[in-house]
Amino acid sequence: MELILIPGFWLDGASWNDVAAPLRAAGHTVHALTLPGKESSDADRSNIGLRDHVDAVVEVVDSLPAPVVLVGHSGGGAIAHAVADARPDAIARVIYVDSGPLGDGGVINDELPVVNGEVPLPDWSVFEAEDLVDLDEALRERFRSIAVPEPLGVTSDKQVLSDPRRYDVPVTVIACEFPSAMMREWIANESPFVAELAKVKHYELVDLPTGHWPQLTKPRELAAAILAAVDR
Repeated sequence: MELILIPGFWLDGASWNDVAAPLRAAGHTVHALTLPGKESSDADRSNIGLRDHVDAVVEVVDSLPAPVVLVGHSGGGAIAHAVADARPDAIARVIYVDSGPLGDGGVINDELPVVNGEVPLPDWSVFEAEDLVDLDEALRERFRSIAVPEPLGVTSDKQVLSDPRRYDVPVTVIACEFPSAMMREWIANESPFVAELAKVKHYELVDLPTGHWPQLTKPRELAAAILAAVDR
């Protein structure tokens, strides 16, 4: 299977290395993407918006034999959902890693601190305690050493969706910060946070208890969860 790994904020394709290796060992072809403006800290990202990241992934999808599986971490989940909207017939499954589908008109996160027109990895105090579970000092140092500022437009541009066939694409949510039982409560209570997920016809919730960056804190377990979802 062709697997496209879409990183979340501040991360590039190499951030998936510890996850990609077991996926390749299982026989899959892995495309771990570095999105536009994320090539280095010195890259020009001043005019890059959310649609640029979506279009970059769509271009990869179009270059591969269908169907493909999209794996989106954090803000990469919003990108994956927009790609499923753009190419619903080409996507076998979307796997959301501590993330979920972002509905039309939503933004990923426009509350992060902006510095010089971009969004660098902020101080750890900006995050909730649930985000930082298992992210020890060594991993925090590693994360900060590889972090690349996020284009401002990606964090704050509105999601644009148009094809209801996106709801036909099967979905797996790998729940890390918050357990799947809590997510089911949100769905039952019609929380806006999960409104788009609730519209998906076939979705499953899988628990992987850790913080918001399982590719750093539990990469082998994350790879196993992805493989299980692909097998299904």
